[in-house]
Amino acid sequence: MNVTGGFISDERREIVQSASGSEDPMQIPISSKSPRSTQVHGKGSPVNHDRQSRSPIDGRPKKGGCGGKGTWGGLLDTDSSYALDPNDPNYDSSEEYGHPNARKSAPDFDAFKKKATIIVEEYFATDDVDSATNELKELAMPSYNYYFVKKLVSMAMDRHDHEKEMAAVLLSALYADVIDAPQVYRGFSKLVESADDLIVDIPDTVDILALFIARAVVDDILPPAFLKKQIALLPNDSKGVEVLERAEKGYLAAPMHAEIIERRWRVSKKTVEDVKARINNLLIEYVTSGDKKEAYRCIKDLKVPFFHHEIVKRALVMAMERRQAEDRLLDLLKEVAEEGLINSSQITKGFDRMIDTIEDLSLDIPNAQRILKSLISKATSDGWLCASSLKSLSLEPRKKLLEDNFTRTFKLKSQSIVQEYFLTGDISEVFSCLEAENRTSSGELNAIFVKRLITLAMDRKNREKEMASVLLSSLYFPADDVVNGFVMLIESADDTALDNPVVVEDLAMFLARAVVDEVLAPQHLEEVGSQFLGTDSIGGKVLQMAKSLLKARLSGERILRCWGGGGSSRPGWAVEDVKHKIGKLLEEYESGGDIREAYRCIKELGMPFFHHEVVKKAMVMVMEKKNDRLWGLLAHCFGSGLITMNQMTKGFSRVEESLDDLALDVPDARK
Repeated sequence: MNVTGGFISDERREIVQSASGSEDPMQIPISSKSPRSTQVHGKGSPVNHDRQSRSPIDGRPKKGGCGGKGTWGGLLDTDSSYALDPNDPNYDSSEEYGHPNARKSAPDFDAFKKKATIIVEEYFATDDVDSATNELKELAMPSYNYYFVKKLVSMAMDRHDHEKEMAAVLLSALYADVIDAPQVYRGFSKLVESADDLIVDIPDTVDILALFIARAVVDDILPPAFLKKQIALLPNDSKGVEVLERAEKGYLAAPMHAEIIERRWRVSKKTVEDVKARINNLLIEYVTSGDKKEAYRCIKDLKVPFFHHEIVKRALVMAMERRQAEDRLLDLLKEVAEEGLINSSQITKGFDRMIDTIEDLSLDIPNAQRILKSLISKATSDGWLCASSLKSLSLEPRKKLLEDNFTRTFKLKSQSIVQEYFLTGDISEVFSCLEAENRTSSGELNAIFVKRLITLAMDRKNREKEMASVLLSSLYFPADDVVNGFVMLIESADDTALDNPVVVEDLAMFLARAVVDEVLAPQHLEEVGSQFLGTDSIGGKVLQMAKSLLKARLSGERILRCWGGGGSSRPGWAVEDVKHKIGKLLEEYESGGDIREAYRCIKELGMPFFHHEVVKKAMVMVMEKKNDRLWGLLAHCFGSGLITMNQMTKGFSRVEESLDDLALDVPDARK
């Protein structure tokens, strides 16, 4: 028996784990005797159940040796992690894997690795999910599927965004049906453990692997608890710890993180009409086959959560047209609602869109209103629809519904509120007035206010347009309400164009500015566009122009200054003024101010792309004053997602670039 004292390789360790069913190859159960005993399994390597000291560098068990001064050491106390020498005269290949089945498992695992690599390469070349799925099934080695997860992700990490997105899509498709949850979990564990090796060939390993993990959590193939559990198992100086912390704080803690993560690598090739056609086809197929599982998968594969209201609407129309399919379609909607695949907001929006179009439907389905009332009643009694949140069901057109006395009064008061704001610039006064007039925080009234604010601003100078954008970013209206406000603006654009010939350009700029100010997420542009068909429509033109503005180089800075920025008589929005404000708020907090007040002030700056200045100034103050209080503010802003990973990194980079100058005042600045 050779006792070289080396380490078992990762591949051998994986084989032992697969053969034994144990997560730790050093903890293979052999005997029910005392856990401190060391036994030999046949001719295999001895297995030490005692807790070993671990290297502070890589967390692995320390090498064997002679035990040190004053101890018996050497051959009898050899560490269990030694490697066998194939050149030894007494070498037996079964000893290499420490398990009776290892002789059989080793070639199986080697074959699986080769075939897995081929499957991944072919998948990246063909983008054929079904083919990759079938080929992995045909291997029929489910205990090795964790390696496929590891191989797929590690190969994608070294390729373009297109392949990264393909890898994420394939993992979601394989999850549960082909690769079970424990194998996915184990595959990602292996990736995190090998982060120190991966970074040698892939410098961006920390960020890319963190995004893969965050994407797996968002796609529900990896539990959120994975992050905490894995951190506890890794050495503090491991790159794997950085990966997990980046995934948690840099991605999963950010506002609207699910949408951002899902679209990070995606190159959208779908048009609204394509998605509508796919929705229609999946519903027709479901009505014919009754295969709920397949319909669920198709809905998930659409990957358009902001457009799920179209599924609800089309399912309801189909239920009204095909009475015999009503129960089946309602059953599908109930299940996807209860499973959370379609959220309550999208369910309500789908029903509301039906109510809005009931008059047109009545031309083709004479009793459409009665049937819709029946569908609403059934959905409410089954518990997946809140009827009180729906619009009033009436045969009157939508515009007449809005023109009740209360709404007309609110419109008039909104106009007064906006006009006064343009005179005073007092945002807090607007807050107070809106709270008084819209006590129920009605989404419909919020949308009306957005429309009135932008309509009045478009008829004025750049100063008022800038003020309108600043107010919109300060109101914190739900994104759906802002979307509805823009939809109403575009619907009335034909009339507005009579007084404002550049209404398309103005609306596009306001829409792009809302995205830059993080009032809306980029995918909300698609939701606005979904309400208007064709690129020749005003809605299509506004959307196309807004996207072009956002794609331009340095779009954030340009859009923020589209109306002159600091050109108004009201100070506070020129770059130097913003820097001065940041310095003041940090000084106030550093001298004992409230963290919530500082957080609010940073948010009210309305310049998310300029948050790196907050990071830079805070770090310089920490260096100069030797006061760590500002670290708490940065941690709070980062943890809540107000300051993104990109802005945090940029702030640190700017400090690093100015170290030579800082060293004149702070000699130990670099340290």
